[in-house]
Amino acid sequence: MDPAEKIGPILKLLEEHYGDAHVTLDFTNPLELLVATVLSAQCTDVRVNQVTPVLFSHYPTAAHYAGADLTDLEQAIYTTGFYHQKAKSLKAIGQALVEKFGGQVPASLDELVTLPGIGRKTANVILGNGFGIPGLVVDTHISRVAQRLGLTRQKDPVKIEFDLMPLVPQERWVKFSHQMIGHGRRICSAKKPDCLHCPLRPFCDYGARVMGQTA
Repeated sequence: MDPAEKIGPILKLLEEHYGDAHVTLDFTNPLELLVATVLSAQCTDVRVNQVTPVLFSHYPTAAHYAGADLTDLEQAIYTTGFYHQKAKSLKAIGQALVEKFGGQVPASLDELVTLPGIGRKTANVILGNGFGIPGLVVDTHISRVAQRLGLTRQKDPVKIEFDLMPLVPQERWVKFSHQMIGHGRRICSAKKPDCLHCPLRPFCDYGARVMGQTA
Protein backbone atom coordinates (compact mmCIF):
# COMPACT_ATOMS: atom_id res chain seq x y z
CA MET A 1 0.00 0.00 0.00
CA ASP A 2 1.25 3.45 -0.89
CA PRO A 3 2.28 5.63 2.12
CA ALA A 4 -0.27 8.27 1.14
CA GLU A 5 -3.02 5.64 1.28
CA LYS A 6 -2.06 4.08 4.59
CA ILE A 7 -1.25 7.24 6.58
CA GLY A 8 -4.93 8.02 7.27
CA PRO A 9 -5.69 4.68 8.94
CA ILE A 10 -2.33 4.79 10.76
CA LEU A 11 -3.08 8.23 12.21
CA LYS A 12 -6.52 7.04 13.33
CA LEU A 13 -5.08 3.97 15.05
CA LEU A 14 -2.33 6.01 16.73
CA GLU A 15 -4.98 8.34 18.12
CA GLU A 16 -7.06 5.41 19.36
CA HIS A 17 -4.17 3.69 21.13
CA TYR A 18 -1.95 6.64 22.09
CA GLY A 19 -4.40 9.49 22.40
CA ASP A 20 -2.80 10.74 25.62
CA ALA A 21 0.75 10.79 24.23
CA HIS A 22 2.70 13.86 25.33
CA VAL A 23 6.18 15.04 26.22
CA THR A 24 7.33 13.30 29.40
CA LEU A 25 9.99 15.83 30.41
CA ASP A 26 8.97 18.29 33.13
CA PHE A 27 9.47 21.98 32.31
CA THR A 28 7.82 25.37 32.66
CA ASN A 29 9.48 27.36 29.87
CA PRO A 30 11.47 26.82 26.64
CA LEU A 31 14.85 27.13 28.37
CA GLU A 32 13.98 24.40 30.85
CA LEU A 33 12.76 22.18 28.02
CA LEU A 34 15.97 22.79 26.07
CA VAL A 35 18.11 21.88 29.07
CA ALA A 36 16.01 18.81 29.89
CA THR A 37 16.22 17.63 26.28
CA VAL A 38 20.01 17.92 26.32
CA LEU A 39 20.12 15.91 29.55
CA SER A 40 17.80 13.23 28.13
CA ALA A 41 20.44 11.99 25.67
CA GLN A 42 21.33 8.42 26.70
CA CYS A 43 19.19 8.88 29.82
CA THR A 44 15.57 8.20 30.77
CA ASP A 45 13.11 11.06 31.10
CA VAL A 46 12.28 9.78 34.59
CA ARG A 47 15.88 10.27 35.70
CA VAL A 48 16.06 13.70 34.06
CA ASN A 49 12.90 14.77 35.87
CA GLN A 50 14.51 13.77 39.17
CA VAL A 51 17.48 16.03 38.49
CA THR A 52 15.93 19.11 36.94
CA PRO A 53 13.94 20.63 39.85
CA VAL A 54 17.12 21.47 41.77
CA LEU A 55 19.03 22.27 38.57
CA PHE A 56 16.39 24.71 37.37
CA SER A 57 16.30 26.46 40.74
CA HIS A 58 20.07 26.97 40.67
CA TYR A 59 20.25 27.92 36.98
CA PRO A 60 17.04 29.80 36.15
CA THR A 61 18.38 31.76 33.15
CA ALA A 62 20.69 31.30 30.18
CA ALA A 63 23.15 33.67 31.87
CA HIS A 64 23.41 31.29 34.81
CA TYR A 65 24.46 28.45 32.51
CA ALA A 66 26.83 30.77 30.64
CA GLY A 67 28.59 31.71 33.87
CA ALA A 68 28.38 28.31 35.51
CA ASP A 69 31.36 26.63 37.12
CA LEU A 70 31.71 23.40 35.16
CA THR A 71 32.51 21.32 38.24
CA ASP A 72 29.37 22.53 40.00
CA LEU A 73 27.27 21.97 36.88
CA GLU A 74 28.68 18.48 36.44
CA GLN A 75 27.78 17.60 40.01
CA ALA A 76 24.24 18.85 39.48
CA ILE A 77 23.66 16.63 36.44
CA TYR A 78 25.95 13.74 37.36
CA THR A 79 23.26 11.05 37.52
CA THR A 80 22.07 11.71 33.94
CA GLY A 81 25.30 10.23 32.57
CA PHE A 82 27.89 11.71 30.19
CA TYR A 83 27.94 14.65 32.59
CA HIS A 84 31.27 16.09 31.39
CA GLN A 85 30.01 16.62 27.85
CA LYS A 86 26.50 17.62 28.90
CA ALA A 87 27.85 20.28 31.27
CA LYS A 88 30.07 21.70 28.53
CA SER A 89 27.11 21.72 26.15
CA LEU A 90 24.82 23.50 28.61
CA LYS A 91 27.43 26.15 29.33
CA ALA A 92 28.10 26.67 25.61
CA ILE A 93 24.38 26.88 24.88
CA GLY A 94 23.94 29.42 27.67
CA GLN A 95 26.77 31.52 26.25
CA ALA A 96 25.31 31.36 22.73
CA LEU A 97 21.85 32.33 23.98
CA VAL A 98 23.27 35.33 25.84
CA GLU A 99 25.51 36.46 23.00
CA LYS A 100 23.18 35.87 20.05
CA PHE A 101 19.62 35.95 21.37
CA GLY A 102 19.56 38.19 24.43
CA GLY A 103 19.37 35.22 26.75
CA GLN A 104 16.13 33.95 25.22
CA VAL A 105 15.54 30.65 23.45
CA PRO A 106 14.74 31.47 19.81
CA ALA A 107 11.46 30.25 18.36
CA SER A 108 12.67 29.24 14.91
CA LEU A 109 14.31 26.08 13.66
CA ASP A 110 16.98 27.96 11.70
CA GLU A 111 18.07 29.82 14.83
CA LEU A 112 17.82 26.87 17.20
CA VAL A 113 20.15 24.71 15.12
CA THR A 114 22.86 27.39 15.41
CA LEU A 115 23.13 26.58 19.12
CA PRO A 116 26.03 24.27 20.05
CA GLY A 117 25.08 20.61 19.72
CA ILE A 118 21.46 21.30 18.79
CA GLY A 119 20.22 19.48 15.69
CA ARG A 120 16.85 19.35 13.97
CA LYS A 121 15.49 16.68 16.32
CA THR A 122 16.02 18.74 19.46
CA ALA A 123 14.99 21.93 17.69
CA ASN A 124 11.66 20.37 16.70
CA VAL A 125 11.13 19.17 20.27
CA ILE A 126 11.59 22.75 21.49
CA LEU A 127 9.38 24.26 18.80
CA GLY A 128 6.52 21.84 19.22
CA ASN A 129 6.45 21.53 22.99
CA GLY A 130 7.98 24.82 24.11
CA PHE A 131 6.38 27.21 21.66
CA GLY A 132 3.43 25.33 20.16
CA ILE A 133 4.98 25.63 16.69
CA PRO A 134 4.56 22.48 14.57
CA GLY A 135 7.74 20.42 14.52
CA LEU A 136 8.14 16.81 13.44
CA VAL A 137 10.67 15.00 15.60
CA VAL A 138 12.61 12.08 14.15
CA ASP A 139 14.46 10.07 16.80
CA THR A 140 15.53 6.41 16.74
CA HIS A 141 12.03 5.20 17.61
CA ILE A 142 10.31 7.22 14.89
CA SER A 143 12.97 6.28 12.34
CA ARG A 144 12.49 2.59 13.09
CA VAL A 145 8.69 2.63 13.15
CA ALA A 146 8.37 4.76 10.01
CA GLN A 147 10.71 2.44 8.11
CA ARG A 148 8.90 -0.68 9.24
CA LEU A 149 5.50 0.76 8.41
CA GLY A 150 6.76 1.60 4.93
CA LEU A 151 6.25 5.34 5.29
CA THR A 152 9.84 5.94 4.19
CA ARG A 153 12.76 4.06 2.70
CA GLN A 154 15.28 6.57 3.99
CA LYS A 155 17.66 5.94 6.86
CA ASP A 156 18.90 9.48 7.43
CA PRO A 157 16.74 11.23 10.07
CA VAL A 158 16.50 14.48 8.10
CA LYS A 159 15.40 12.65 4.95
CA ILE A 160 12.87 10.67 6.98
CA GLU A 161 11.54 13.95 8.41
CA PHE A 162 11.06 15.34 4.91
CA ASP A 163 9.31 12.15 3.79
CA LEU A 164 6.88 12.32 6.72
CA MET A 165 6.13 16.04 6.56
CA PRO A 166 3.86 15.91 3.46
CA LEU A 167 2.14 12.74 4.71
CA VAL A 168 1.17 13.94 8.19
CA PRO A 169 -1.02 17.05 8.54
CA GLN A 170 1.03 19.86 10.06
CA GLU A 171 -1.32 20.24 13.01
CA ARG A 172 -0.63 16.60 13.91
CA TRP A 173 3.19 16.78 13.75
CA VAL A 174 3.79 17.24 17.46
CA LYS A 175 1.31 14.63 18.67
CA PHE A 176 2.26 12.22 15.87
CA SER A 177 5.85 12.40 17.09
CA HIS A 178 4.85 11.51 20.65
CA GLN A 179 2.54 8.73 19.47
CA MET A 180 5.19 7.15 17.26
CA ILE A 181 7.73 7.29 20.08
CA GLY A 182 5.20 5.69 22.42
CA HIS A 183 4.50 2.93 19.91
CA GLY A 184 8.23 2.35 19.42
CA ARG A 185 8.73 1.97 23.16
CA ARG A 186 5.70 -0.19 23.92
CA ILE A 187 5.27 -2.39 20.85
CA CYS A 188 7.72 -1.80 18.00
CA SER A 189 10.98 -2.22 19.89
CA ALA A 190 14.28 -2.53 18.08
CA LYS A 191 15.08 -6.13 19.02
CA LYS A 192 11.74 -7.75 19.80
CA PRO A 193 8.80 -6.01 18.12
CA ASP A 194 5.48 -7.45 19.27
CA CYS A 195 3.95 -7.78 15.82
CA LEU A 196 1.30 -10.23 17.05
CA HIS A 197 -0.32 -7.58 19.26
CA CYS A 198 0.47 -4.52 17.13
CA PRO A 199 -2.58 -2.40 16.23
CA LEU A 200 -0.76 -1.01 13.20
CA ARG A 201 0.10 -4.41 11.70
CA PRO A 202 -2.60 -4.28 8.97
CA PHE A 203 -0.72 -1.32 7.50
CA CYS A 204 2.85 -2.39 8.30
CA ASP A 205 5.22 -3.76 5.66
CA TYR A 206 7.52 -5.30 8.28
CA GLY A 207 4.66 -6.86 10.23
CA ALA A 208 3.21 -8.42 7.09
CA ARG A 209 6.56 -10.05 6.31
CA VAL A 210 7.13 -11.31 9.85
CA MET A 211 3.63 -12.67 10.34
CA GLY A 212 3.70 -14.20 6.89
CA GLN A 213 6.85 -16.08 7.81
CA THR A 214 5.38 -17.35 11.08
CA ALA A 215 1.95 -18.22 9.75
